[in-house]
Amino acid sequence: MSRAETKKTVLVAGAANFILAITKLVAGVLAGSSAMLAEGAHSVADTLNQGFLYASLRRSARPPDRRHPFGYGNERYFWSLLAAFGIFVAGAGFSIFEGALTIAGHSSEGTQVWLAYAVLALGAILEGTSWIRAFHQARQETRDNGRDLVDHVRRTPDVTFKAALFEDTAAMIGLAIAAAGLALREITGSAFWDGLASVLIGLLLVVVAFALGRDSMGLLIGRAADPAAQREIRAEIAAAPGVTGVDELLTMHFGPDELLVAAKVHFSDTISADEAEDVAGAIDRRLRERVPIVRHVFLDPTQRTVARADEPA
Repeated sequence: MSRAETKKTVLVAGAANFILAITKLVAGVLAGSSAMLAEGAHSVADTLNQGFLYASLRRSARPPDRRHPFGYGNERYFWSLLAAFGIFVAGAGFSIFEGALTIAGHSSEGTQVWLAYAVLALGAILEGTSWIRAFHQARQETRDNGRDLVDHVRRTPDVTFKAALFEDTAAMIGLAIAAAGLALREITGSAFWDGLASVLIGLLLVVVAFALGRDSMGLLIGRAADPAAQREIRAEIAAAPGVTGVDELLTMHFGPDELLVAAKVHFSDTISADEAEDVAGAIDRRLRERVPIVRHVFLDPTQRTVARADEPA
């Protein structure tokens, strides 16, 4: 997972959303379209969120200190949680409210409908460019880890990248919904379709906010490495000379690029304490080579308890 690639994805998405936030709001007012205003609110929320995500990349990169010996990697998840909250309040809340007002008959008639279509076309270009950038990063990362695209997006701990991808995907879908609502309004003469499109955009943003918020919360609490990485780590420890078993393996992410590994390890009775220390050092080095995101390795030597023949089973 490349912090530089994620930063590029966030910057591209932020620039596209800033331009579209202004143009969509102006077009929504002139065209009298609640769907366009909902799309404007969507882009405003996305612009603020890209700011949150960019801040998360900068702040989480700070080195460890005495107060935070494991670094600041988990701060990414805090800012991603704020971004999810922003999508829910600024994007979904406004869109659903504006759509409900329009359906209830409280809508204004606009004359510059052509401007709304032009902005939607511009949005398709800019949002499409941003989405392609996020998709390119996802494809690049799947080539590195061998997963399929859907599985990678579902399991990646890089919620900053995931937020950018989800927002861009929701934006593309939202543009299609807004265009359909606006077209149906012009064809039927009923503002109901425009209001319905606004509500649907709001519900789409609720889904995105919930997905990002759930992931961010789980990682803030502390999430283990994925099962494949755990199996690889366990196998590497168990294969070390002098190790006779791994009793317990614990892993936890400190940001998407840092993983803590703690394990209770059985060492052979035939090796000395100094030899066990050398083996532990070798395990540390090999784990960092095999699983590059491993940053901290703690091994607890334990003894295998063997029941005596005269003890009850």
